[in-house]
Amino acid sequence: MEPNISPPDNTAQQDSLISMTDVFLISLITGLFTYWFFFRKKKEEVPDIPKMQSVAAPVRDSSFIEKMKKTGRNIVVFYGSQTGTAEEFANRLSKDAHRYGLRGMAADPEEYDLSDLSRLSEIDKSLAVFCMATYGEGDPTDNAQDFYDWLQEADTDLSGLRFAVFGLGNKTYEHFNAMGKYVDKRLEELGAQRIFELGLGDDDGNLEEDFITWREQFWPAVCEHFGVEATGEESSIRQYELVVHTDVNMNKVYTGEMGRLKSYENQKPPFDAKNPFLAQVTENRKLNEGGERHLMHLELDISNSKIRYESGDHVAVYPANDSSLVNQIGEILGTDLDTIMSLNNLDEESNKKHPFPCPTSYRTALTYYLDITNPPRTNVLYELAQYATDAGEQERLRKMASSAAEGKALYLSWVVEARRNILAILQDMPSLRPPIDHLCELLPRLQARYYSIASSSKVHPNAIHICAVTVEYETKTGRLNKGVATNWLKNKVPDENRSNSLVPMYVRKSQFRLPFKPSTPVIMIGPGTGIAPFIGFIQERAWLKQQGKEVGETVLYYGCRHEREDYLYREELARFHQEGVLTQLNVAFSRDQAEKVYVQHLLKNNKENVWKLVNEGNAHIYVCGDARNMARDVQNIFYEIIAELGNMSQPQAVDYVKKLMTKGRYSLDVWS
Repeated sequence: MEPNISPPDNTAQQDSLISMTDVFLISLITGLFTYWFFFRKKKEEVPDIPKMQSVAAPVRDSSFIEKMKKTGRNIVVFYGSQTGTAEEFANRLSKDAHRYGLRGMAADPEEYDLSDLSRLSEIDKSLAVFCMATYGEGDPTDNAQDFYDWLQEADTDLSGLRFAVFGLGNKTYEHFNAMGKYVDKRLEELGAQRIFELGLGDDDGNLEEDFITWREQFWPAVCEHFGVEATGEESSIRQYELVVHTDVNMNKVYTGEMGRLKSYENQKPPFDAKNPFLAQVTENRKLNEGGERHLMHLELDISNSKIRYESGDHVAVYPANDSSLVNQIGEILGTDLDTIMSLNNLDEESNKKHPFPCPTSYRTALTYYLDITNPPRTNVLYELAQYATDAGEQERLRKMASSAAEGKALYLSWVVEARRNILAILQDMPSLRPPIDHLCELLPRLQARYYSIASSSKVHPNAIHICAVTVEYETKTGRLNKGVATNWLKNKVPDENRSNSLVPMYVRKSQFRLPFKPSTPVIMIGPGTGIAPFIGFIQERAWLKQQGKEVGETVLYYGCRHEREDYLYREELARFHQEGVLTQLNVAFSRDQAEKVYVQHLLKNNKENVWKLVNEGNAHIYVCGDARNMARDVQNIFYEIIAELGNMSQPQAVDYVKKLMTKGRYSLDVWS
């Protein structure tokens, strides 16, 4: 309509503009049509050009079948690993293969196309082994997520595939070894042939012994299936070769970075496990007023990082080993820890070129990359035994690494229960002095530590809060062992110079989430540092209330030892309760009276209110803290309450709770 009200003296000019525009548009359309016509024609005439340009290299790189054929391997051991143990077991199994005239390779499922499993029968005497850890509440590990998704959707015929599965789990968790069980069952459903029974390792017991027991029966089954025999005794085979750098550009030497060289000096998002963000500690305060333990609240500044988090997520931090332990290892082995070296994989086809970022110094490797505080596994003892010059010490090491009952018992008592780390073993075996490069090859990687975030991003968008207790205990040998991460965090203080206040970190998403509707009631149960995610939950519910939202009942069951010693966040909780955000604050002080009182006792005392919230209010239940005792006891109390007040039998009550879990109304964030 607008042209009809334009001034008369602009009409001629406007007509001219319209005609020019028409000509331009017609020319443009004609040109585009012509281009499209010829471009389409070219694609039809030469259909192979795109394929020639891709040269199929990416496909070959993601095909473990092609790699196995190229390198003469017939056993592939996939691992789903969150903390490195499953990867370590996979490496051990792949190395075992040579004793039976077979060749194995360990493989990260994230790096390959697992639909190729249907082609494994193209290789003679082929076998796929899966070392699968279960993470959290029955979930796959990060690197096995794609494999898990593929298994769920796959309708591939795997009838030519021979397989075996060893699962890594923890019996204190509800979904013990869920991932190992699922992979074993699903592969069989797809037609694959199981050549040995599913192994179920329990980290709450003795995971190493479970693995050795399974492994010593697994290989004879493989031999019987393929008609092969062991070629001889187990022998030490180095996987990496040492290269010492005498003249190296220090700008090309790793100093603790997890992935990209100089990533700590030149930070670039996105931040994740391979590219952590260096967050500055802006607050580090002691939470408890007494007692022997040190409970702390830390605040990490994530400004300008583009890191986003939700209440209930986990923050992962990469700690550093105590420098005194590192120095003692260097002294015992008579090594210059500042030597710059690389450990290069002897298998040139391997995707894993180094056991940790190289080149680097021994000091950096022992400080940032290697686990020197946990008791070493039996394969490490076996490899080290050759360096003990005393016959008795060598025999002792070999015995502990054996599958004999006496050896297993000795390993359990002398290493595991005594909590002897590698330094303690070197101190207690004076003739054992291995080359430091071989020791570095054998030690597992130092892993990130996860903490439930104790803040809400709605209230603290540029900060992540941590609540933790320092781990410190005396071993049976009289040594003082300290938790790596908590003692490292304890010494992180706000520092204007930033030198001692930086924490490499990233966020791991969680399923531990507040209800979608703020009006839904919540029951939170978290004694000790299990309070952490609930501080974030309560902050968020307070924020929602300030926004004018209708917020349902917010009920907390918290517990600690003594009211006057370790009542964490006492002032904050009292304020939230006074403001009406926290509608119920139930606190159990376990040791302030003769008879111990825990959170489950308070739940039982308030059973009518608990049942009303769950049954009528559709409340969501959250449990955070110790998995071995507290979480199990709390769950048992819920069975009791539901059976009694819901007029159900015990099996019906158990089924009721399982349905709550399935619907996301009973969530766990627990550890053992």
